[in-house]
Amino acid sequence: MADRIKFATQLDPELLAAVRGLAQTEGRQIQSVIEEALTDLIEKRRRTRPRRHVLDQYEASLRRFGPLYERLAH
Repeated sequence: MADRIKFATQLDPELLAAVRGLAQTEGRQIQSVIEEALTDLIEKRRRTRPRRHVLDQYEASLRRFGPLYERLAH
């Protein structure tokens, strides 16, 4: 099992109650539910961030074909 580090935070009471309820319903510890939620959030953000090479190509396309894109948009 990986090392764990304790930290403190604050949550909206309704959100905490929902997390506790979910953990209880699934027979899990709150720590496990929160860890899953944070892992999912981090993965979601990584997938939605544009990759640098894609942005570079997009910017190059705008420089080259910008006037054409403007005409096509109207």
